[in-house]
Amino acid sequence: MSVETEDAFQKELVELFVQEAQEWLQQIHVALDELQQAPPSERHRDLAQTIKVGITNLGGSAATLNLSDVERASFAAFPFVEAVQDPSAKISTDDFIALCKQLGHVHVALTRATGVAFDEDHAPAQNENPPPMIATKAFLVLLRELQDQRTASDPFHRNVVQTMMAQAEGLMGRGVEQCNVASIQEFLDRSAEGDQGFLQVVRQEFPHLTAVLQTLKNDGVTPGLPSSELHNAAERVAQLWSAAQQVNASHAMMFFMGLHSFLTVVMQHRMVVSAKSYDAIQSRLTQSMKGIEEWAESGRVERMAIQGALSH
Repeated sequence: MSVETEDAFQKELVELFVQEAQEWLQQIHVALDELQQAPPSERHRDLAQTIKVGITNLGGSAATLNLSDVERASFAAFPFVEAVQDPSAKISTDDFIALCKQLGHVHVALTRATGVAFDEDHAPAQNENPPPMIATKAFLVLLRELQDQRTASDPFHRNVVQTMMAQAEGLMGRGVEQCNVASIQEFLDRSAEGDQGFLQVVRQEFPHLTAVLQTLKNDGVTPGLPSSELHNAAERVAQLWSAAQQVNASHAMMFFMGLHSFLTVVMQHRMVVSAKSYDAIQSRLTQSMKGIEEWAESGRVERMAIQGALSH
């Protein structure tokens, strides 16, 4: 292989490495952002493992290309990951800052070794304009005041505020003194997207379920709805049940679980059900639809209250 061919081949390998490195760094920083928000213990360990795997891949690939500075900077991050990987240990803000600094060194080493400017926006310790923060204790006090104000007048019907209180308490328990305001907003945005996604799915399925119940009612003693259609309806209800679980819509979850059981029994046993019973089920479906809309609105109100309190 000629020198020119070897150089071209090496260049292709470096270009491929750059693409992979960007993907690994993205995964590492996404996991690190979530890790700093005191997730449940099992999730905490998974996120720490994701960071370790990303660093291992990065350092290992750098070693195969003889990018020794990148290799050393990557593997030097292991002790900093280990410092934050145990959810039962007291983890301080300094521990996360130290890990962020080391990741910043990885960014610098990558840029020098490849000639490609790696995005360092994910490395908080290297950022000249640090993200807005709020003291964890102050945020918890703010949430408690918010909860007390609503309890005295019109209590919250959702658990958004309570969930964030639990997260803030978890952060304080681990010695994390500051909360990233952007991360709080990201949580609220994800909550809003989940609510709206679930509401939209239920609205789409409502006419179909109403039609199925009407057909079963009209068929009377001998249900004439094809088994395939009835099976399809039961499967769609099961999907709604699962969707309700994902967004913790407990009342909707219980209703769809019951409706799924009912449709399954009708399908398997060709059960005789009175028209009056179908009317009652349709009425409950309508009430459930209304309840889900109110549930979504309650979530919106809680999120707006938290955002309003943060902006003051």
